[in-house]
Amino acid sequence: MDRSPIPVADPLLAELDALPALDLDALRQRWRRLTRRPAPPGLRRDMLARLLAYEMQVRAYGGLSRDTARLLDRLAAGADPAKTLATRDTSRPSPGTQLVREHAGQVHRVSVTAAGYLWNGAIYASLSPIAEAITGTRWNGPRFFGLRERIRPELRAQTEVVS
Repeated sequence: MDRSPIPVADPLLAELDALPALDLDALRQRWRRLTRRPAPPGLRRDMLARLLAYEMQVRAYGGLSRDTARLLDRLAAGADPAKTLATRDTSRPSPGTQLVREHAGQVHRVSVTAAGYLWNGAIYASLSPIAEAITGTRWNGPRFFGLRERIRPELRAQTEVVS
């Protein structure tokens, strides 16, 4: 009976599975090939393998969002994690809030729900895809709906937040 491994659908998974078997020199070569710089000095083999796996996943799937990275930095610097988490940005409107925005002569209404943002009968995780669907171009959703500071004065007059 043939016991060959079942092919992996995602080639990255096969590469990640192979990392623990590599020696330190091979890991350093992989790091240099991937990042085009030498591996961080003084790392043990297992730590370099983990760092390499993380870097490969970031390049394949994307890394932390800017907000998440900032939150982690604040948590690392702070003495009390509970206090840091309690004071984090609460810019998301509370459920029940209605966001009303006029664009190109049409009024758009978005309802904030516990599950996300309701627009045209569909729930969205964030405002950005809604803003993109309305305008046909990429937008920062909170900025488009007037929830951020840097909105042009003529747009601020067209946007209304109803709680």
